[in-house]
Amino acid sequence: MRSDRIKKGDTKAPQRSLLYALGLTEEEMERPLIGIVSSKNEIVPGHRNLDKIEEAVKQGVALAGGVPIVFPAIAVCDGIAMGHEGMKYSLVTRELIADSTEAMACSHPFDGLVMIPNCDKNVPGLLMAAARLDIPSIFVSGGPMLAGTMDRHRISYSTVSEAVSRHQTGEITGEELKTCEQKACPTCGSCSGMFTANSMNCLTEVLGMGLPGNGTIPAVYSERIRLAKKAGMQIMELVEKDVKPSDLMTKKVFENALAVDMALGCSTNSMLHLPAVAHECGIHLDLAMANDISEKVPNLCHLAPAGEAYIEDLNEAGGIPAVMHELNKLGLIHTDPLTCTMKTVEENIRGKEIKNTDIIRTVDDPYSRTGGIAVLKGNLAPDGCVVKRSAVAEEMLHHKGRARVFDGEEDALKAIYSGIVVPGDVVVIRYEGPKGGPGMREMLNPTSAIMGSGLGDSVALITDGRFSGATRGAAIGHVSPEAAVGGTIALVQEGDLIEIDIPNHTVQLLADENEIKKRKAAWVPKEQKIQKGYLKRYARSVTSGSSGAVLD
Repeated sequence: MRSDRIKKGDTKAPQRSLLYALGLTEEEMERPLIGIVSSKNEIVPGHRNLDKIEEAVKQGVALAGGVPIVFPAIAVCDGIAMGHEGMKYSLVTRELIADSTEAMACSHPFDGLVMIPNCDKNVPGLLMAAARLDIPSIFVSGGPMLAGTMDRHRISYSTVSEAVSRHQTGEITGEELKTCEQKACPTCGSCSGMFTANSMNCLTEVLGMGLPGNGTIPAVYSERIRLAKKAGMQIMELVEKDVKPSDLMTKKVFENALAVDMALGCSTNSMLHLPAVAHECGIHLDLAMANDISEKVPNLCHLAPAGEAYIEDLNEAGGIPAVMHELNKLGLIHTDPLTCTMKTVEENIRGKEIKNTDIIRTVDDPYSRTGGIAVLKGNLAPDGCVVKRSAVAEEMLHHKGRARVFDGEEDALKAIYSGIVVPGDVVVIRYEGPKGGPGMREMLNPTSAIMGSGLGDSVALITDGRFSGATRGAAIGHVSPEAAVGGTIALVQEGDLIEIDIPNHTVQLLADENEIKKRKAAWVPKEQKIQKGYLKRYARSVTSGSSGAVLD
């Protein structure tokens, strides 16, 4: 056993004395030690219930003959961090989570790990750690929040974000806004739409690292507790048979993940996180792969914010196994990879028919014949940028408009609320990338302001920052190279024409090439404010924009 490094032999007496100090018995020291990485905290709604998941996992591990030992991982709530300095720290916590988990699991040589994440950055952070450590590991998330209800309509966190703009423009009263904010998030759990947390929890299933139901069983269901117990038991089989993440997360399953991503219409942030996890597995995911797969994979789901269905509905309709079973009818899923169930993908999805075709459409009747996410390239984004195509209005799939240029989120918000931004415009928000921010903030507030102001079918937004999974509309993010390293987005001037053509995967600054070269020669980097601690070091370490430290 890996844990024998601290348990066996006379020279390990000092280590054993410390294990005895934990209350372990001699009998327990003969058994596998299972680390349970719990992201429980009392500030993130998606993590408020993880103590219950943690206890259920511990029971499962003990039932199967292991010794459960809990240690923590941090987690930031992107929604609470939104719109202030805190958002600069959100994305970088992914690396902090991966690094700290690696440090704990190497300092204390566990035989296996059960990861308990739930929200935006600690799901990919812990997947990265699992890949890097490559010891038997399994995931069980805290589960999604139930949707809220207001005036007989179901609502979610993204509804509140758009309601702020509606209130600013006088469409709703302060009392209506207050009612909305109090009803939108009625339970613990990850926010209820196909936002980043739920996207990554669903894709964890596809990667073979979570049991079926991991991404969709609601947080408040007893079924979630049973799933956690099963995960605790299942890690013991993975340890016994020495099945490691490298045995599960192969090139084929990342291709499966991209296919399911397109079918579900996941958060654009999956295009940041999947390549990062793959990198830890020694697998290179080129963003061009996303378009290749998207051209073949139909979009089967319109979950919030793209539609009016929520994760609880996806769960009742058959969940991820049903989506994969449907895609397999077109031969779009690799069915031979092994999963943490110790069964193949084919065995896991066999017979998992769709239970509600209003929620998961069939491949014969999709929302679109192409996938929910598109990667665009052009002189404005030579290295690529990402858009959630399934959440874009039909009339905005091809848009040409004049640029309204802002060097930060706050100035753009003021312009939108004051009516400076008008139909036909393209809002450009730059210096929000990994280096320029630093930290690559999410631009949910500006996109929500555009939607809430009734401009969602006439105004596009382009940024070198990123977008929340709750974003909808013609929002194009992760533009690379970013402004801070001299990307073309830094050269856009007020009134320039920009053309976005999502079906043809292009985004162009319509300026003469010689003019662009002239601007490039005259470009001077925007002066950065001195950042604190880790952010300062992070900004210095990012040398190639979003195609470098963040994507890889």
